[in-house]
Amino acid sequence: MEIGTDTLQKALRINLDSRWYGTVAEIGAGQEVARWFFRAGGAAGTIAKSMSAYDMAVSDAVYGKSQRYVSLGRLQAMLDHELTLNVDRLSQSRGDNSCFFAFADTVVARSYAGGNECHGWMGVRFQAHPMDEPNQIVLHVRMLDNDAAMQQEALGIVGVNLLHAAFFERQEPEEIVQSLLDRLSTGRIEIDMIQFKGIEFRHVDNRLMALELVRLGLSGVAMFGPDREVLQPSEVLRKHAVLVERGSFRPPTVVNIDMLDCAREKFEQDPAVAGKPVLALAELSMRNLLAGGSVDRRDFLARADLLAACGMTVLISDYFEYNRLAHYLAERTSERIGIVMGVPSLADLFDESNHTQMQGGLLESLGRLFKNDLKLFVYPMLRAEDSTVVTVEDLQVDPGTQPLFDYLAMRGSFVHLDQYKGEYLPILSRDVLRRIGCGDDSWEPMVPPAVAELIKKRDFFANR
Repeated sequence: MEIGTDTLQKALRINLDSRWYGTVAEIGAGQEVARWFFRAGGAAGTIAKSMSAYDMAVSDAVYGKSQRYVSLGRLQAMLDHELTLNVDRLSQSRGDNSCFFAFADTVVARSYAGGNECHGWMGVRFQAHPMDEPNQIVLHVRMLDNDAAMQQEALGIVGVNLLHAAFFERQEPEEIVQSLLDRLSTGRIEIDMIQFKGIEFRHVDNRLMALELVRLGLSGVAMFGPDREVLQPSEVLRKHAVLVERGSFRPPTVVNIDMLDCAREKFEQDPAVAGKPVLALAELSMRNLLAGGSVDRRDFLARADLLAACGMTVLISDYFEYNRLAHYLAERTSERIGIVMGVPSLADLFDESNHTQMQGGLLESLGRLFKNDLKLFVYPMLRAEDSTVVTVEDLQVDPGTQPLFDYLAMRGSFVHLDQYKGEYLPILSRDVLRRIGCGDDSWEPMVPPAVAELIKKRDFFANR
């Protein structure tokens, strides 16, 4: 078969290259990766040890106790343990010529009863040259097939793809990301987090790799924190009430921060949220990032750095429609969800032409958006023509959709952010951007001090 042939060829290429020697350790879904190397032939030149630990007590005895067995912490313990053993046991006999590696995965596949989340962590820790310090690639996968055997097959293919890419394509991290789904499709595997570490990847910005996952369709969402570290979205969202603000953040202004601060104050007053951890997110949509036809990486990293200076966790999503974003979040947390937006965005939400992709149009889109008691936290706008402040309480939409708007307002789906700072209302990101490009210093009070400092230090958005 075509799938088997290509995956076998990758496994055989690794087996026939005498540099690579190490361990394949797998928990939870069998020897799905290791079997490809044994099927390809010549595995004795590559595999020092293959193991699987199904029993938790056995796994704990090898890698130490863990609160969660399918977790990044467990994967890291496996990688560290197995590579250390290889170096300690084999360096004297073959360390001058061998690049030692440890591949590991910890996975929960479809159970006999079904209905469980099918996902796992996978990674490789390896020496690029004999006696080198190790490098590492880890990723989080979700298996989307409905059949357990198909999930296991897909997992094995991804594992071989990862090892082959780490050994032979590591100079081009984007190619590593692209190659992970060789002989697969995004309908079978989702990869929502990837992280590169080590001297071989010293020039890799993992935020760009997170962006690449979404751009290529390997995941609908990627996430990173203010410390620039990539995050696994489900792990971060779990058990948190979520408040998300969508924007271009080009650059983040005092208005963006005030919107989120005002919304958070109202959000935390909700009895369903009070006393629970709240995760605030700044969301960049791929449609926004692709506004110029392609992603400008320098521009993206500028926005990412400026949001980091504001202490923000960033969500990149391929969900232009608010209902799809809400659905994604609702699948990963049982707590309350709020979306922060300005009056213009709310008006656009009630424009029927923005919902033609839904079979049920505007009605279906809004039904999906508000079905889990989601609330929109709406910040006022200043109408340019007459300097009138327009709030959600006096916004008028198209006469045909006004009754629907009034119904949602009556049921409490909209929250008026009445603590807004009136002096901020005239500030627009595009005006700030224009002033920066023109060398007009009057933009500085329009952004947070940390943002202004970084823009000047890095010369962001100059001549734009």
